[in-house]
Amino acid sequence: MSGNTMPARFQSVERGMIAAVATTLECLAPPEPRPEPANLAGSIEARPGIDVETYLGLYRHVGADHLWFSRLYMSRDELAAILASPRTEVYAYRVGARDEGILELDFAEAGACEIKYFGVARSLQGTGAARRLMNFALSRAFAAEGVRRVWLHTNTIDHPRALDFYRRTGFRPIGQEIEITPDPRLNGALPRDSAPHVPIFE
Repeated sequence: MSGNTMPARFQSVERGMIAAVATTLECLAPPEPRPEPANLAGSIEARPGIDVETYLGLYRHVGADHLWFSRLYMSRDELAAILASPRTEVYAYRVGARDEGILELDFAEAGACEIKYFGVARSLQGTGAARRLMNFALSRAFAAEGVRRVWLHTNTIDHPRALDFYRRTGFRPIGQEIEITPDPRLNGALPRDSAPHVPIFE
């Protein structure tokens, strides 16, 4: 072993918890939109004034496979205030009579927009719908007055191609952290069969 080689460090994760590596990425200029399939079904629709229960239904529909949980732990009043804020914009990717994707933009930080939540349901993955939704997200974010930076987080519980998707879109990784949190499948926030690729340690 070289004298300059740093030893690996491992941290035990307590039972009842889940761990993930979170990556922060940013985009500092509007990239060229990525090509979209010509006959792609669905449309992107704004959801101003979306109520809490409708929002959470869509949040679970898209995010349960990736253990999205933070909005589920908020009080209804706290979440309602976020959704009602003029700095929050929520969009749905709609196919027929059903919302199958979610985009939440947060303009709270001056000069920046955080893509707070982004994703499409399992039925649309691999169809080009996520590409269309991201093209829209970047166009809308950079069109806002003063926005010079668009950024987001992804983690290793997300779709396995998520990080590559963001990089091919034009985002650059700028940092990583380890997230350790109670498993939302063990406290009833999400069904136990959510994200079967992530083991449950009771």
